[in-house]
Amino acid sequence: MKLFESELRILDLLWESGDTPAAEIAKQANEKYGWSVTTTYTIIKKCIDKRIIERRNPKFICHPLISRQQVQESETAELLQRFFNGKADCLISTLAKQHSFTEEEIKSLQKIIEDFTP
Repeated sequence: MKLFESELRILDLLWESGDTPAAEIAKQANEKYGWSVTTTYTIIKKCIDKRIIERRNPKFICHPLISRQQVQESETAELLQRFFNGKADCLISTLAKQHSFTEEEIKSLQKIIEDFTP
């Protein structure tokens, strides 16, 4: 599933606030991103068409149909396949070259690897 940045922003607002009336999303999007009401409603419609949020009546309540974790997993899988030929070690190597891991992050990564090693 390919999501645009604008769609992710709508989802972020919903993940932070829970089910929210479209009018309130438009208000928050204006304050946070400078979007007009028309722009926000257009993006909400696209999200509904993609079946990533649903409209609940009355009052046009928006409800996310996918979780943050589902989006993270999908986007990571696409990134991994698109840029690293599906090789996680290449992704981690690139991250390690560009990011100074803290001791805590290194321990966390080691535990993740240990937990998933057969």
